[in-house]
Amino acid sequence: MHTTIGFATIGTSKITQKFLSAAKECEGFKLVAVYSRDIKKAEQFAGEQGAERFYDSLDMLVADKDVEAVYVASPNYMHYKHVMKLLKAGKHVFCEKAIASNNAEAEEMFRTAQERHLVLLEAVRPVFDPGMQAIKNNLYKLGAIRKANISYCQYSSRYDSFKEGQEHNIFSRECSAGALMDIGVYCVHTLLYLLGMPEKISGFAVMLRSGVDGAGDILAKYQDKIAEVSYSKITDSSLPNEIQGENGMLLFQGTNDCPENVRIVYRDRTEEVLYHREPLNDMKYELEYFIKMIRREENAESHTERSLNAMKLMDEMRRQCGITFPADER
Repeated sequence: MHTTIGFATIGTSKITQKFLSAAKECEGFKLVAVYSRDIKKAEQFAGEQGAERFYDSLDMLVADKDVEAVYVASPNYMHYKHVMKLLKAGKHVFCEKAIASNNAEAEEMFRTAQERHLVLLEAVRPVFDPGMQAIKNNLYKLGAIRKANISYCQYSSRYDSFKEGQEHNIFSRECSAGALMDIGVYCVHTLLYLLGMPEKISGFAVMLRSGVDGAGDILAKYQDKIAEVSYSKITDSSLPNEIQGENGMLLFQGTNDCPENVRIVYRDRTEEVLYHREPLNDMKYELEYFIKMIRREENAESHTERSLNAMKLMDEMRRQCGITFPADER
């Protein structure tokens, strides 16, 4: 019988609430403590979620011997500071995407985890989902893959007030934010998971007054195929994702959430349904994998490599589009 792992969370936002909802379905998870910079928020959140302790001091959190692993859902620009402090204190870390502001930070974070024999995993839901695994396992049916279109475009609930002059972390250069870092990262990880690292990319972005992107497109060149990654926080899209091969095309909805309807349309117009389910909280799959990694039942190598490649690709995209963060200067 597996032992229970004591968890803490950093952040009290909706994504943390969704994470803890999924955790209720995961064997071996126990919420021990929560952290917020606001002690009142920490106390309230702990009460709502059934945590034994709450902190507004990171030093007190890392000193808690009952906390073995921490879910980090702070703003992007704080990930490096939080993760490094946790790793140096001997905690396993499950960090929300994007795991860092840039590749230099990510490399140091993963190197520190490896040196200390700890697990560091980036929370990117799609690549742990059974629907995405069904896609990857059936790509061979397409024959030679020649083109792919991967997109995630969702009008932000904060965009209207941003246009009226209000400031939001998600559109903040200082917070290492913007469309690429918030939702484009899902598309990038999906691209890398399914097709691997491209030889070169060309990128274009719609820039906002705050110095970050509101939307962007990445054209990725491989030796024998091309792929387009499209993302936006200032427009909506209902277009499916599509991978085109010489034998047919594979279509699926969902790049940030679970692929809910995966099918192949062959050249003779016959269809094969590969995977289908109703929407659910798919954060449980990545959490289950993280727990197995702590127990040494799963390997971290491929996920570490993909996270680092994703940061390299996004760094290059930002370079081409002139998107810089204060974190890049460190």
